[in-house]
Amino acid sequence: MMRTYLLLSAALCSITTTLAHADSVSDFYQNRNVSLIVGFPPGGGYDANMRVLSRHIGKRIPGEPTITVSNMPGAGSLTAANFLARSAPRDGTALAMFSSSAAMEAIFQNKAATFDPQKFSWLGSMSQEVTFCGVWQGPNIPSTFAEMMKTKTVFGSGGTAAITYQHPMVLRNVLGANVEAVTGYAGTRDINLAMNRGEVNGSCGLFESSISSQWGNEVKTGQLKLVIQMGAKRTDSFGPIPSVYDFAKSDEQRAILDVHFKQLLLARPVVAPPDVPADRLAALRKAFVATLNDPAFRADSDKLGIDIDYVSPEAIQELLASFAAMSPDIRQKALAVIGR
Repeated sequence: MMRTYLLLSAALCSITTTLAHADSVSDFYQNRNVSLIVGFPPGGGYDANMRVLSRHIGKRIPGEPTITVSNMPGAGSLTAANFLARSAPRDGTALAMFSSSAAMEAIFQNKAATFDPQKFSWLGSMSQEVTFCGVWQGPNIPSTFAEMMKTKTVFGSGGTAAITYQHPMVLRNVLGANVEAVTGYAGTRDINLAMNRGEVNGSCGLFESSISSQWGNEVKTGQLKLVIQMGAKRTDSFGPIPSVYDFAKSDEQRAILDVHFKQLLLARPVVAPPDVPADRLAALRKAFVATLNDPAFRADSDKLGIDIDYVSPEAIQELLASFAAMSPDIRQKALAVIGR
């Protein structure tokens, strides 16, 4: 009898504590604003993902806070990652989305990256992606990767922390492609406009979902020719396009490719600063998953051609730990590939 009483008392205490935490989180968020920060300019894929999330996640967070979106472009989204780590409030009212390559900058020991990615409070990633390099077709412009090995192809790119820069460098310095990356474009939207104007021949770092939503017709007509795909997984969504791994000639080359392309597990990450209170972080993670499974959110995403392929925070932490533990030799060679 006494044992039953003690068990019931423990269960009631647990329920009471859980309800108290839920009330505490709800009280905190009620009448507050949660800021969603995009590390790129408006009009690109990151911006589209964050804005569709913003329209649905507020009602899933206890207390139903107001949700606002702002853009903080710069250095391939490294500016936003640094802001989140150093200046954003650590109370659960600031979330950000930046590129996987920006998250890797600290692992690559870039002094401009003033954060440890393993200390961020990861909610997860909205998708794990495959990226492509696409070439705008015209006279004397390559239409296959084999042709790019011989004919010079100029890709537009952002800062050196952006995959629009790093992926062409991998093609050149690992696989021997005859490519050049012109930096200075604010984001993929500006690169794509430059491609249309003939300033550059193509663009790398094109996510599968962004191609479907923004470039579907151009790909179907052959105006934008996708020549190679990158990622730990591969897709035939746009036909039998070769993978970078098809051209690797050694285990060392494959290991270097892994450093640059396994990170695409973090294609659309949603991240909070370090040290967010545990109960609020748990509520945010639960709200994030619930939003991604919400039929209304899914319908909204489908209209925009945004694919959802959830990655858990645990999977992200496991990936980051594996990168942090990579051999110094492979790290140095992976850095040399992107000109570091």
